[in-house]
Amino acid sequence: MKMEVLKRLISVDEYHKMAEIGILKPDDRLELINGEIFEMTPIGSKHAAIVDHLAMKMNQLLSGQVIVRIQNPLRLSVTNEPEPDISILTYRSDFYASAHPVPADVLAIIEVSNASIKFDKEVKAPLYAVHGIPEYWIIDLENNRVEVFSNVKEGTYSKTKVYLPGEEISLIDKKFAVNDVFILG
Repeated sequence: MKMEVLKRLISVDEYHKMAEIGILKPDDRLELINGEIFEMTPIGSKHAAIVDHLAMKMNQLLSGQVIVRIQNPLRLSVTNEPEPDISILTYRSDFYASAHPVPADVLAIIEVSNASIKFDKEVKAPLYAVHGIPEYWIIDLENNRVEVFSNVKEGTYSKTKVYLPGEEISLIDKKFAVNDVFILG
């Protein structure tokens, strides 16, 4: 008799319950992706500086138009609650106090990536595309480049463009210098 072994995936509600009862600790750096819990890589000083700097720049340029969130949850579906480095969200006066943002609220997601680049490209990019996130940036620390995924068609990003130092990236009709993204002066 053949028996298939099935993986038991968890929901966002179960994930939150695990935190409530102490199975998951407040200091744990975790994300729920496709029903599985993933430990996030530690944040280095350059990574943290770029996230903070880019969030500050975006808040200055897009003030009152959007909400810029740093490393906070997005509820993409019943089994997905990632915590991207930066989420650019539709402005709401309650700043999403009543519930975490859902895909319809997200204008763009930005991940600063070094050790996690393979995961960010192979797992997160398809996840964000399937959920209709219009734009996804991967800031590649190792190669000093920004890869922008856009134009969602049938659950995949149909356009990918790489930006290098000296070039500019547009987001919501505002321009960001790649040198500024990497704090290169």
